[in-house]
Amino acid sequence: MKTTTATPKNAGHRPPARPRGRPKLRADDARRREILAHAQETFLARGYAGTTTDVVAARCRMSKQTLYRLFPSKTALFRAMIEAHRQTMLDLPRHDEEASLAEVIAAIFRIDIDADEERARAAFIHLAMMESHQFPEIADLVRRHGVEPSRRLLAEWLAGQCARGAIRLDDVESGARMLMDMIFGAMGPPSGNLGWSDLAARKVHIRRCIDVFLDGVRARPD
Repeated sequence: MKTTTATPKNAGHRPPARPRGRPKLRADDARRREILAHAQETFLARGYAGTTTDVVAARCRMSKQTLYRLFPSKTALFRAMIEAHRQTMLDLPRHDEEASLAEVIAAIFRIDIDADEERARAAFIHLAMMESHQFPEIADLVRRHGVEPSRRLLAEWLAGQCARGAIRLDDVESGARMLMDMIFGAMGPPSGNLGWSDLAARKVHIRRCIDVFLDGVRARPD
């Protein structure tokens, strides 16, 4: 007599396997953002010297092992903060836009942010400047992961404007340095504000700086 083996219900219809790694990557990204938020509060309150990974881990309510898996050192944390804040200084890269060059440059340098955003940006700039004076490694991080990448992105944007015939620049790197010096110089030190009566007065001056720069580089018929 032939015997048959009962086939389990739903045999051959296994649920599709979940993609490996993606949920973990998303969780790690969220955790990194959480760590950086707490790290920034700690650095601003305690300075670089007074901040430890123990304090940051405690604020995040996580083990140091978890913290070190995502950020292997205090220096790595500060570097990540610099990279995260880079776009608060220059909103780059950008795609082609219909606005005038003056408006695009104003948007790149984010001169129309509100007072709260301005205070947050100024606080981080002040922290980076103060710590750079005391710790050479911080000055190096600010240069390599903040200033230089920002200037490179701005030079690339200027090169794009040259390519489409909107401006003329023999040296886009020099042009990027010049534009950053003009606008960031007009913004003044985070605590001093160069005597501007308010943000509106400073914005008017910065827009004049942009106009002066464009008047010097704008392409003209031969």
